[in-house]
Amino acid sequence: MNIFNRKSTGKKEPEINKSLNNVNVGMLIDELNKILDKGRDVKNPDWPIKPPEILNGVVPKGKSAPVLALDNACYTGNTFDTVSLGIGGFVGFPGFNQLAMLTTRPEYRQFADVNATELTREWIDISSSTTKNKKIEEKIKIIEEKLLELDIRSVIRLAAEHVDFYGRAQLLIKIEGQKLDTPLILSSKTIPKNSIERVTAVEPFWSTPSYYNATDPSDKYFYNPPSWWVLGQEVHNTRLLNVITRKLPDIIKPAFNFAGISLSQLAFPYVDNWLRTRQAVADLLNNFSVLALKTNLESILQGNMVEAQGLLNRADFFTKYRSNKGLMLIDKESEELTQIAVPLAGLSDLQAQAQEHLCTVSGIPAVKLLGVSPAGFNATADGEIRAFYDKKSAEQEAFWRPAIKKIIDIIMISEFREIDPEIHFTFNPLWQMDKKEDADIRESTARRNSIYINDGVFSSEEIRNALANDIESGYDGISEKLEDSFDLLESEESGEMPQVESGRE
Repeated sequence: MNIFNRKSTGKKEPEINKSLNNVNVGMLIDELNKILDKGRDVKNPDWPIKPPEILNGVVPKGKSAPVLALDNACYTGNTFDTVSLGIGGFVGFPGFNQLAMLTTRPEYRQFADVNATELTREWIDISSSTTKNKKIEEKIKIIEEKLLELDIRSVIRLAAEHVDFYGRAQLLIKIEGQKLDTPLILSSKTIPKNSIERVTAVEPFWSTPSYYNATDPSDKYFYNPPSWWVLGQEVHNTRLLNVITRKLPDIIKPAFNFAGISLSQLAFPYVDNWLRTRQAVADLLNNFSVLALKTNLESILQGNMVEAQGLLNRADFFTKYRSNKGLMLIDKESEELTQIAVPLAGLSDLQAQAQEHLCTVSGIPAVKLLGVSPAGFNATADGEIRAFYDKKSAEQEAFWRPAIKKIIDIIMISEFREIDPEIHFTFNPLWQMDKKEDADIRESTARRNSIYINDGVFSSEEIRNALANDIESGYDGISEKLEDSFDLLESEESGEMPQVESGRE
């Protein structure tokens, strides 16, 4: 905290009283700043809005990162001019180095671990929009094997952690024999067969935009970098997929190195409050009671050091050997030993409330984040968990579907030389029913299907066909034709296995 900004702000510097001519003004300012710093909480710094610090080696020699472009209308020197905007208490970008240090604390790691794990826990299901056949099934199998080979699930999970830690995730797609600075066009002419080398999650402090448009809001590259520097290499944005779940206004994107705001930064004051509360409660428990000896202190106050030293030695001896087995001798007429204790009732509630605030800023239920079950008779967290899963499902569709779809499209071009429009993927539901719930639904579905058949709405073969193509029916993969099942049963009895042309193997 500085009471005077020594850097140029374009404004008239405050005048110093002429009576201080004989005083070293610089030393006075330093001393006043030290006094002010003692009274502020250094654990909650006001990070300034300023150009981000770029690590050495990210931008190649002879080049410069356009961290400001024409954004200097809101900058004065290296400091964001909050005074001219009439706004105070700005929280700028702490830097990727500072955010990386926060990952060493369990609170920040837990946020990212829970979100990333839940996001990819049930993963995806690849299916076809048409009736399945052997050719489609073979394509789906190849895609699933390629996703497993490239370990895309783990890559997406790591990228989700980067979003919470740093505010931005980047997925680098490496195609064999292709330059990274050229656009990646989804075509069989540009993507050779079996040419995908790897898909990598790049941590954001290794990259920075190479250029972007800051003058034309109608331009598609307006505050949207078309290419990036990644450790000295220029990479086109079609090969470096960006995922930002907490986007910032255009005007301050450069200050955050074109990342969003991280969950770690948003949670910083909440975690700080929790840590201080936890430590304060621990300190209070360690010193919640104080023994007080009511005695005559006249000798000490009058400076009689002989008698005073005897009293102090007596107190020191008692303190050093104090225990339930110890004995304190006091004068019956002039002394009294009392205990002053601080009430501990309510401390657990205050500590729990400070910890619950972590759930508020992260949007994660307490049972997921802290492993704490709801209190009270018949209390349940099902409602909170369902709401959390709904939020995660929405994030999957809004932020992660485009990146995963592009990876699958590249795999199809690489393997089949075309994108099959009949093949698509869905995110598996995060909410899982228990066995009783699943059995009740199956029983209800069976009764409904029986009514449809008896009323002539559907035939038994149509119902069987629907069950065979429904992955959640419990009967997916059976033959769609009843006579095929009879043939299969007869072949099992005779020891011969016929070929089933339709349905899953």
